[in-house]
Amino acid sequence: MEFSRRHVRAQVIKTVSVLVVVALLSLRGAESRRARIQQGGSLEYKAISCRSHSASLTDFGGVADGKTSNTKAFQAAIDKLSQYASDGGAQLYIPAGKWLTGSFSLTSHFTLYLHKDAVLLASQDMNEFPALKPLPSYGRGRDAAAGRYTSLIFGTNLTDVVVTGDNGTIDGQGAFWWQNFHRGKLKYTRPYLIELMFSDQVQISNLTLLNSPSWNVHPVYSSNILVQGITIIAPVKSPNTDGINPDSCTNVRIEDCYIVSGDDCIAVKSGWDEYGIAFGWPTKQLIIRRLTCISPYSAAIALGSEMSGGIQDVRAEDIVAIQTESAVRIKTAIGRGAYVKDIYVKRMSLHTMKWVFLMSGNYKAHPDNKYDPNALPVIQGINYRDVVAENVTVAGRLEGISGDPFTGICMSNVTIGMASKAKKMSWRCSDVAGITSGVTPPPCDLLADQGPKKVTTCDFPEDTLPIDMVEFKQCSYRMSYV
Repeated sequence: MEFSRRHVRAQVIKTVSVLVVVALLSLRGAESRRARIQQGGSLEYKAISCRSHSASLTDFGGVADGKTSNTKAFQAAIDKLSQYASDGGAQLYIPAGKWLTGSFSLTSHFTLYLHKDAVLLASQDMNEFPALKPLPSYGRGRDAAAGRYTSLIFGTNLTDVVVTGDNGTIDGQGAFWWQNFHRGKLKYTRPYLIELMFSDQVQISNLTLLNSPSWNVHPVYSSNILVQGITIIAPVKSPNTDGINPDSCTNVRIEDCYIVSGDDCIAVKSGWDEYGIAFGWPTKQLIIRRLTCISPYSAAIALGSEMSGGIQDVRAEDIVAIQTESAVRIKTAIGRGAYVKDIYVKRMSLHTMKWVFLMSGNYKAHPDNKYDPNALPVIQGINYRDVVAENVTVAGRLEGISGDPFTGICMSNVTIGMASKAKKMSWRCSDVAGITSGVTPPPCDLLADQGPKKVTTCDFPEDTLPIDMVEFKQCSYRMSYV
């Protein structure tokens, strides 16, 4: 597929139009992704598993006035439905309305389904978010050392879990949490919107996530995860509102997502310094495709900075980024250890970027002063091809670590249009090594030009990862409540 400036302009115009319409219409998503609620109370949608039993939150005393806490109703419903885990599983239906709730925990063989006009509102009562110990691969909370608040939708040690809907909304009401964070009034790290730990066979799809207190979607220590058709919106200056953060996870597929964020749209992680090294649980076999990102102060896709369990075999394609600080960013530092390797990216359309290529070996944030200064990360096998960018300030800033260079960097078929006020130096490189072909403007000497005949280098893997073999089932219910 040949990329051109005409192509990237068309992609940008199309994407901006879509995002504007989506924002104005509460981001309901494409009709092809929608489930259908038919007359007579029947329900149809696609999922990795269909359920034999169903109930509505109203069956458990749920009140959709946006003021009454439904935390107990959610947990009572899920506890009741858990008895059907070995009998075809169960789904909890959330009707139209505003459902205020604190944190609640899911169960196995379970589906949480939101009507298109259902809005889950995160409570602003901190007491409705129990405190958890820090993640073992982090050693402390991200905001505060004392641990973290439980996420709004939480689960651990689960199998076969679906969180989906007809593009219903989960609103984290994050301003309350952001203000307390900036004022230093939080004892614990802010809650995420959706977090599943030590779980397998997870689907998160067809939802709109607004104003998360911190990260939006955080699968951690988990496997076989599908994240599809998610729209995530947060103010571009909101703190740490990462979109989707696969963390020490294996076999993950993220596709068809639209993210406007105050931080990285997707951040791939695997633990922090000595804690991540000791835990030793990498993120690997990750697919990211058809992502649209707006994040003026962060990256479309970030690898790290917490990568001390290792990151390997990441495949990203068809990435659109607009007014985003960088496209794919690698963040690491002395003390991180482990590796980021076998990274493959193709077909990026980018408009208005500070940097296209950004790698940093000097990302110094540490959990404490106990990290090992001899734990040097290995960054190698980083491949980019078929990239078109416009209105760029600096083409690339690639900074490895002295004595520990980043190697095996490959770039081919890359056209970068520089901004009228671009920096005089298009590329800044140190402690890196690699090859390029068909890259404009010409890259730094550390990335040796192989000539136009090598423009097909930086091959994208042709094998199929297991997560791409997972297919959705057509689920249909008559809404016969238990």
